[in-house]
Order: sequence, then structure tokens, then C-alpha cells
Amino acid sequence: MAAKIKKGDKVVVLAGRDKGRTGEVIQVMPKEERALVRGVNIVKRHQRQTAQAEGGIISKEAPIHLSNVAVADPKDGKPTRVGFEVLDDGRKVRVAKRSGERIDG
Repeated sequence: MAAKIKKGDKVVVLAGRDKGRTGEVIQVMPKEERALVRGVNIVKRHQRQTAQAEGGIISKEAPIHLSNVAVADPKDGKPTRVGFEVLDDGRKVRVAKRSGERIDG
């Protein structure tokens, strides 16, 4: 199955404590069905000091389930479902179901 959410997409969080927030997808983990979204689902982690990194409490993004995020419509930024369209040259592109606008290419 083709990926509906990809790295670099602008997404809207649909559920959880960050509901309504938007951010850019940093990483997608298809096997776990999760994604890292910049500035969303921030957690604090205690980190031991190493030669490379200093110790202390650091904030970082935790993965969020793909069912709780939706691609933001390129037209108005509201959440939309994703469909697919095959172009005349044979390319398969993602399309926002809400506005019919192309998401990529």
C-alpha cells in the first residue's frame, strides 16, 4: 500500500493532548504505524551525561500514532483524508479529498 503520510508533510493532530496542533513530519515508522511530528507530543527525558551530550532533563518529540494525525489540506490547512490519482504520464500522486488539491508533484 502506498504511504498516505510521508516525511516532510504538514499534519494536524486529531486526538490527544496536542489536538488541533500542526507540525511537520520528521520521521515515519511504518512498521509501528507511528510518526514523529516536530513540536508535537513533547516529552521530558532524563539523560545521563556522556562524552558527546551533557546530562539533565531534555525535551524531545515522542512518536504519535498515524490514526491520530491527518494531512493538512494545502488550500486551507484543515485536516483532510488522502486519495490517489494517476496522472497522464503514469505518475501516482496524493490528492486531498477535501479540496481535490494535489499534495505532492
